[in-house]
Order: sequence, then C-alpha cells, then structure tokens
Amino acid sequence: MKTKPIKPPAGSVSEAAEWQLRLYVAGQTAKSIAALNNLKQLCETHLAGRYAIEVIDLLVNPQLAAGDQILAVPMLVRKFPEPIRKIIGDLSNEERVLVGLDVQPLRPGVV
Repeated sequence: MKTKPIKPPAGSVSEAAEWQLRLYVAGQTAKSIAALNNLKQLCETHLAGRYAIEVIDLLVNPQLAAGDQILAVPMLVRKFPEPIRKIIGDLSNEERVLVGLDVQPLRPGVV
C-alpha cells in the first residue's frame, strides 16, 4: 500500500476540502483494509463532498510516523478542522468515530 491521497469523486469536492483526514497503516493487513473501508463509508455518509483522505503506509514511509506522533496503527488523524484529533483501530464503531472526530451525523438516530 503506497502513500496516496484519496478524494471523493471528481467534481464533488473543492480544492481545499473542509475535512482533511490522514490514515496511518502498516501494510495491507486486515485491520488496515477494514479501517480504510470503514472510513470511506463513514465519510460518504456524513461528509460527502467535504473531505479528503490521505493514506500513509508506515512500511513504505516509516519516517512519517514522527510528525503526527503515531504509536499504533491503524490510526486516523483529523488534520483539519483543528484541533487535531486521533482515533486508533479499524474504525468499525461508527458512533465512536463520529464522536472522536466531532462529526455531526447526517442520519437521524445515529449518536
């Protein structure tokens, strides 16, 4: 897995995304793949057209772990809006991720 930005479909987000998220992983493990899939689904549901995801594989670029003080993977870092927030794990608990990122759910009955 290479370091690469993932953005919503063309035309659905401005150049400066309102939510800038960075997902740190260590290779293509089951947890890393689950975290990315869960994050994509959550973003499409609650932040559609307002987000950008950057995936950083620490097996490829281990020096990038120091910048965001990464101690465990997978780890999601909300870079913007500030303040920076971090969530460790596969992001399968939608309620916990929404609270952790301080995202207001778009669907009634969630959180």
